[in-house]
Amino acid sequence: MSEINSTSGKARKSLSLLRSGVLVSACTFLSRILGLVRDAALAYVLGASGSADAFYVAFKIPNFFRRLFAEGAFAQAFVPVLSDYRVNESKAEVRALVAAVSGSLALVLLFFTAVFMLCAPWVVYVFAPGFSAGSEQSALAAELLTITFPYLLFISLTALAGGILNAHGEYAVPAITPIFLNISLIVATMFFARSAAQAETAVAWGVFFAGLIQLMFQMPFLARLRLLPMPTLGFRHPGVKRILLLIGPALFGVSVSQINLLLDTVLASFLQTGSITWLYLSDRLYELPLGIFAIAISTVILPSLSRSFSGGESNKFSDTLDWALRILLLIAIPSSIALFMLAEPLIVTIFYRGELTVNDVQMAAQSLQAYSLGLVFMMLIKVLAPGYYARQDTRTPVRIGIIAMVSNMVLNLILVWPLGHVGLALATSLSAGLNAFLLWRGLYKKQYHVFSTQWKRLLSILSSATLALGACLYLFSQLGWQWTQMDDLSRVGSMTLVVACGVFVYVAVAVAAGLRPSIFKH
Repeated sequence: MSEINSTSGKARKSLSLLRSGVLVSACTFLSRILGLVRDAALAYVLGASGSADAFYVAFKIPNFFRRLFAEGAFAQAFVPVLSDYRVNESKAEVRALVAAVSGSLALVLLFFTAVFMLCAPWVVYVFAPGFSAGSEQSALAAELLTITFPYLLFISLTALAGGILNAHGEYAVPAITPIFLNISLIVATMFFARSAAQAETAVAWGVFFAGLIQLMFQMPFLARLRLLPMPTLGFRHPGVKRILLLIGPALFGVSVSQINLLLDTVLASFLQTGSITWLYLSDRLYELPLGIFAIAISTVILPSLSRSFSGGESNKFSDTLDWALRILLLIAIPSSIALFMLAEPLIVTIFYRGELTVNDVQMAAQSLQAYSLGLVFMMLIKVLAPGYYARQDTRTPVRIGIIAMVSNMVLNLILVWPLGHVGLALATSLSAGLNAFLLWRGLYKKQYHVFSTQWKRLLSILSSATLALGACLYLFSQLGWQWTQMDDLSRVGSMTLVVACGVFVYVAVAVAAGLRPSIFKH
């Protein structure tokens, strides 16, 4: 009877994780679609000019710190500690931890934001040294940065609120929140930038207000959980000390990919005008499956892994990680193939209008293909890293992160000269492969991840379905469609047809090869 109950419990847990993952993916999908609309609007209004490059640098700097800190180090350090408090401490202790963390974090962020705003010209020089010092482009980037950088303050506090909600099983609200960034930028671009004297300035203010709106949106949901206490300075609080010990090393762990992308921007600033924009556009497309699926799965499993570790349930820990890897590969591999084979049609369909040229499309498509080669690895990193942070192990990801970052820098220098911006994207993909392998090997050697019996069937299914998908997309590529000659409606209709056929073929062959609901259980 106990064995039956255990199996039933595992099935319910799998179903709960799957439901949560689907919910987060659905919310993230809506956000990412609006993100593509946002980027299409930006490309239409700003094009790939020098001033556009200045805006993207000013937008990328706070966005880089957001991913590095708010979604990277802070989230991976805070959620395990909060989950431990939920399992082992009283509700009053949880509230005290939230108060201490929010007050301490707000103070640090205020100081950090003020310094970066005051030092904006030097910050731009560090992040985009290819911009000529004292040039109009450099001055514009610095001016825009003083507007966009407070976004980091707002979004980091939003990440704190989202971490609290996720730890309490409230996944939908944090997943919906990024939608407001896209709505704010779409409104700023289409209703204000087009009539403004300086379009980039209007869009920069859209970034500022997006951060504030996202933070305000989450406050009522925290209040409903009674987890909106008055912030206090709590650097001496035991929980805050634990978080601080984890944050520093975590900056080099799960967020290495963001550091690599930043290095791409730095080197791209030395290349021909438009290189930063080409990388930005291709980065936005390859991040679509990364955000919809990998980050969604990572978000769902981190609290579960943390609870399993705190409760001493090593088998459940391994089962959850194995489940996440199986689900991920079923999505990551076809996504990688589709992005590689449909790179140019996708860029044309989403971005080719307004100020963007045919050459811009071709250049962005080439870097998208290079990024797509590392998509599977990027997605694996998002799922494997929580396996370390849930156990509050920061040293191992640090060592792996440093190795991956150094390899990326070396590959950048080797590949950028013969391949230009494409070499930067390719270097990112190759270093991501090394990063993912080392993360997995560390978990496997210590048996924190043990392969389930489902893998043999899964690999057979993946082989058949991906071959069929590749053949389907190749046949479409031979139809000779002139994507740049189509109107917008024809492009969208044709791309919808291609994607729908590809999904149908992949799923149909996967089912015929043996894909069943049991593959989603652990």
